[in-house]
Amino acid sequence: MTSWRVEDGVLHGGRWSVPCTIGRNGLCDAADKREGDGCTPRGIWPIRAALLRPDHGLVPPSGLPWRWLRPQDGWSDDPRDPAYNRPVRHPHPFSAEAMWRSDGLYDVVIVLGHNDHPPVPGDGSAIFFHMRGDAPTEGCVAIADADMRAILSRLAVGDSLAIR
Repeated sequence: MTSWRVEDGVLHGGRWSVPCTIGRNGLCDAADKREGDGCTPRGIWPIRAALLRPDHGLVPPSGLPWRWLRPQDGWSDDPRDPAYNRPVRHPHPFSAEAMWRSDGLYDVVIVLGHNDHPPVPGDGSAIFFHMRGDAPTEGCVAIADADMRAILSRLAVGDSLAIR
């Protein structure tokens, strides 16, 4: 079991320390997190599972539940949706983020246990640990492709991500 942590723009875990990106509006207390606010919620979030693009040469993690992403996969971000903060299939009658992206950000998605047990509508959805792009995230934690590929095999059931 590894306790990963994010502090001052760096992801730490065991002997690993790599730069990371957080939400465009910085950090916020989990109690203050709201849908669409662009904040990354502080807290200790269990690592639930991995979602992977099958067409990008990824090796699935051995210590973590995982599944291949499909082009119609989405994640509900609409507080009115009974499936809020849950995976859905497109087309979907409510707003839902597309998980199959052309920009590479979601080639690897590590699902974090933020607002999921049970989800409270409006308290934030789709808080993931994923690949880094050129800009801050909408509230997730992101690292470079090479770093994610190296870390993926080290993630396991029982791991958590502490955001401070």
